[in-house]
Amino acid sequence: MTRDVWLPLEASDVTGLPDATEAGLAYRFWNGGADYPADPADCVFYGVPYMIDPEICVRPLSRMTSLRVVQTQTAGVDHMLPAVRRLAPGVSLCNARGVHEASTAELALTLTLASLRGIPGFVEGQRMQEWRQGFYPALADKSVLIVGYGAIGAAIEDRLAGFECARVARVARSERTTERGLVHPLAELPRLLSESDVVILSTPLTEETRGLVNAGFLGHMKDGALLVNVARGPVVDTKALLAELETGRITAALDVTDPEPLPPGHPLWQARGVLISPHVGGPTSAFAPRTRRLLAAQVNRYVAGEPLANVVLTTS
Repeated sequence: MTRDVWLPLEASDVTGLPDATEAGLAYRFWNGGADYPADPADCVFYGVPYMIDPEICVRPLSRMTSLRVVQTQTAGVDHMLPAVRRLAPGVSLCNARGVHEASTAELALTLTLASLRGIPGFVEGQRMQEWRQGFYPALADKSVLIVGYGAIGAAIEDRLAGFECARVARVARSERTTERGLVHPLAELPRLLSESDVVILSTPLTEETRGLVNAGFLGHMKDGALLVNVARGPVVDTKALLAELETGRITAALDVTDPEPLPPGHPLWQARGVLISPHVGGPTSAFAPRTRRLLAAQVNRYVAGEPLANVVLTTS
């Protein structure tokens, strides 16, 4: 029996991994292919493939009887949680904190600015050769609410700092104080929504946040407010959002949708006042170097017997 480390990249492409012979490891490359690189029972560290069907990602888990670490390349781990919870005790599930913050925060600002400044209309105007001059909303002087204040939420606020917003408020599951100020609990959402011009969703998908943005949530938003979702599609009740968009009372910019991918003919494609990007918050040029550093660091921690970073849960 060997101690196998399954990586979604060739080990030769990941600088800083422990020497396999010295560490008593065998590195195996698997990125979701039909054939496994070795017996899953020998795998002790599983680096989960990125942008692969979740059913494929969890497929080898039931056979990984020696497994100790599951390391995702995603910030959210909702696609892995059910299968990991069924594993034997002592398996650590770790997310990719530190990999996606910069790219996702960039996209949150991109979607916000593009929506406010009318960029989709300008693109259409260019195609139609129409000069669509006029006054458009600015981000300056707007009140922004960030719903979900983990690493990505904080990175979004970092990037808002230079835009002269009137206020940036923060909401998370529980109240706390950060260097930038108070993080409000979810119970205060109704009041904060009624005061915010832009609402940015960056919360993980949990049982508590699934459908969080429902008719009641949307009804508390200000007339003319913008909803930006860089979290997960099911955080938003699509039917409720469509009903609000049809009235023209609010607008939306969505990097994630429910369902996803959004199928041809779905009413969100043609909904009034919506900008859609195809879940591209994470996959940018910033991804590869950061995920390589994370994988190398985590394998080194595992080999040294040191505490792992980014542990979401350990099975019991």
